[in-house]
Amino acid sequence: MRVRHSVSRLTTSWRPNHGLLIVPLAIIATTALIDINAPETIHLGPFLIAAPALTAAFAGPGPTAVVGALAVVAQIVIAAFHGGVTTPNHEAQIAAVLVISVFLVLFRRLLDRYERQLGRVRSVAVVAQQGLLRPLPRRIGPLSIASVYIAAESGAQIGGDLYAVVPAPGVTRMVVGDVRGSGLPAFGDAAVVLGAFRGSAYRNLSLPGVVSHIANASYWNMAQLAEAEPNYNESFVTALVLDVRDDDHSVQLVNCGHPPPMVLRAGHVRTLDVSEPALPLGLGAPSESEYQVETFDFEPGDILLLYTDGVIEARDRRGSFYPLADRLAAWTGSGPESLVRHLHDDLLRHAGGCLGDDAVMIAVTKTSGAVRGAAASR
Repeated sequence: MRVRHSVSRLTTSWRPNHGLLIVPLAIIATTALIDINAPETIHLGPFLIAAPALTAAFAGPGPTAVVGALAVVAQIVIAAFHGGVTTPNHEAQIAAVLVISVFLVLFRRLLDRYERQLGRVRSVAVVAQQGLLRPLPRRIGPLSIASVYIAAESGAQIGGDLYAVVPAPGVTRMVVGDVRGSGLPAFGDAAVVLGAFRGSAYRNLSLPGVVSHIANASYWNMAQLAEAEPNYNESFVTALVLDVRDDDHSVQLVNCGHPPPMVLRAGHVRTLDVSEPALPLGLGAPSESEYQVETFDFEPGDILLLYTDGVIEARDRRGSFYPLADRLAAWTGSGPESLVRHLHDDLLRHAGGCLGDDAVMIAVTKTSGAVRGAAASR
């Protein structure tokens, strides 16, 4: 399950029902009718410019030009009923409506061109991120997986949240992380981390070896950027790298400054806090020996929840953070797919439908016959 809010809306320019054109047309007709029947000392003609101005707010240059032309015609008709078109006052009013209408048409044309260009850029950004963040398989080895990606409502920039799952001998290896910052720099940092993680899956590295490989790749990438770009802002990546073993009921993990995962078992939530969290990626070039693996129970039927800080930092109108552990414990459904769907809806309700940061949630469960199957295969 992958949900991207705001991107689809922002990449397509809003086009309302042309039935809204009845409003500016009604303004023209009403203004002209009242002005014609009013004393000559009352001049309502200048109000006609409201019609093309309103049209430019919701329609393209074509409808704006038509409404502007009708406003000019209405001003000429008003002038004909009040002293003639060639009077200085009426000439000035007609010229003003004409000039402003032309300006509004040109403005709307430039705005449409900008929206099309921005839409293309955003579409390319979305396609690039979808290529980087490949959909997670619903099943890999003994694991069932469900995931949700919620893009922030404010802006359609490429985010720095990342995740991936790869099979390795005897384990399923996973990473979830969050790059400090947003936009193209964050996207580039995320691409380096994911590339290093996926590439290490086929080298039979230990879990500390994988984390060391990713950390070094991230560090040298950021160091090169800092050297090449004087205005480069120092960045880092919080990440959680873990192995879910096939042959026992355990999960092994290395936490590099990332929010700890949670395990739901029979309505009780347990946070997998490590005793010695490592530094975020990109802050140094550590060796394999600097990472400590910690092991936690992960029984069949348990649900392991991985997430990024966009989840727990989402605020409601009163400024309260999203209580993920409480909401997870209160859930009464079953299965990873149902859980991420529930948390997705609940999170958006809590935040009023608008997140300040991208958010990722991944729910994982293990089948009860996984260990027996692994033992039988040996």
